[in-house]
Amino acid sequence: MTALTVLAAETPSLVQSVDWLAIAPVVITAAVGLLVLVADLFVPEHRKPVLGWISVAGLAAATASLLPLRAGDRTTFCLTGDPAACSYVADHFTLVIQFLVLAGALLTALLSVTAVRDLRMPAGEYWFLLLSSAAGAALLPASRDLATLIVALEVASLPAFALVGMRRGDRLSSEAALKFFLSSVTATAVSLMGVSFVYAATGSLHLTQVADRLEDVPGQLDTLAMAGVALTLVGFAFKTAAVPFHFWVPDTYVGAPLPIAGYLSVIGKAVGFTGLILVTVIAFPAYSDIWGPALAVLAALTMTVGNAGALRQSADRPNSAVRLLAWSSVGQAGYLLVPIAAAAYSGRDQIGSTVAYALMYAAVNLGAFAVAALVARTKPLHRISDYRGLYAERPMAALSLAFFLLCLAGLPPGIIGLFAKVTVFRSAVDAGLGWLAVVMAVNVVIALYYYLRWTALLFRGPEGAEAAEGTRIRTKAPWPVTAAIVVTAITAIVLSGAPQLVLRFASGNLFAQ
Repeated sequence: MTALTVLAAETPSLVQSVDWLAIAPVVITAAVGLLVLVADLFVPEHRKPVLGWISVAGLAAATASLLPLRAGDRTTFCLTGDPAACSYVADHFTLVIQFLVLAGALLTALLSVTAVRDLRMPAGEYWFLLLSSAAGAALLPASRDLATLIVALEVASLPAFALVGMRRGDRLSSEAALKFFLSSVTATAVSLMGVSFVYAATGSLHLTQVADRLEDVPGQLDTLAMAGVALTLVGFAFKTAAVPFHFWVPDTYVGAPLPIAGYLSVIGKAVGFTGLILVTVIAFPAYSDIWGPALAVLAALTMTVGNAGALRQSADRPNSAVRLLAWSSVGQAGYLLVPIAAAAYSGRDQIGSTVAYALMYAAVNLGAFAVAALVARTKPLHRISDYRGLYAERPMAALSLAFFLLCLAGLPPGIIGLFAKVTVFRSAVDAGLGWLAVVMAVNVVIALYYYLRWTALLFRGPEGAEAAEGTRIRTKAPWPVTAAIVVTAITAIVLSGAPQLVLRFASGNLFAQ
């Protein structure tokens, strides 16, 4: 009996306590999703809109649950033999990305309240899928092992496939969902093969342990480890819509309901960049000489192809407005890749520039999609020409969209867009990537053309027949859509007035020490 007692005292306990406060943002979002799914069975059809408001309240509660975590020093699900190796870490990087994801999902939910009713989409399924995807997206930045990272990536992605194809009977929606699904599944399969190679070479899935063991890989396993690193990056490059993994973006955005297109452009992109950051700067710094140049080339290709695609959009072509925003998001992804590539040369502190840029981009791009959702209520063809004379019809919406476009272009008074681009440009220069900085500068100038062309169109006088038609069919804007536009516009204005609120993330280390 005494020997058993001594043995039990010497053996580390495998039973762990869970830090429920640290995982609260993810748990609340997932729990509300399950609540909505079950409630859908009992709520009569005429009361289905209440499910949307429950979802909005749940996302607001999940966002508010980040406040007690501001210190950024909580961990849970750690190895008993190595307390520094944890599967869930709530550091400052995690909290900033979780705020971006949950706040973005909250704005998407506001836009969706009206869209679900107007498009006659099944409310229970829609809200469950949106909340499930948001829960996976919120889990991903906290994930610190490759298994949790891949699971979070798929939890964020799989519901998105169904959300894209939610407009039943719509050919474009079904085609978009199928393209999105097939390409994403292929990329995930490649990433899983990469993870298996990394595990075979290191014997661990925890990012910190992988990083340590990759520093001293046996010679016979070096090729296996390099292949694992390269293949793992493919899945996350797909989620970021980096060229050449971008081909799904235009058709997917066009076929998806507008709120979901906005969600994919911001939250979907945040998921990809977060995973890319975690695996590169935390797990694979030993192979920075491989992924650094590769990401630099991807950044140059992505911003160039994205801006070229946006430049080609004809104003009178159906869905040209959504396609321009889609190609623009590809170009913006190129800018977001620059600091990650720079981190290979000058340290992971450069990652803060990507985070700062992502926060600016999230606010203004969701705002642009909110205005697009408002215009689409009377002009469902989604043409750029439909925005001609918007100032005469809806002055506040036109001014808001103009401000969002100027922020994306990096022109005053969109100061936050200008400053965010400068921080990204500086990260490339500091890392010695002068050629990439030049490519970025050229692409910023190219992007000015199509952003300013759309902005100018807002203030032109509508033509005779179009003016009469616009006056005749003008309807009152639903207040949830108006609220989303107002919130994003105020956020963009405040950030332009006080850019240090976001740019402080561009300097300093966001990761737990």
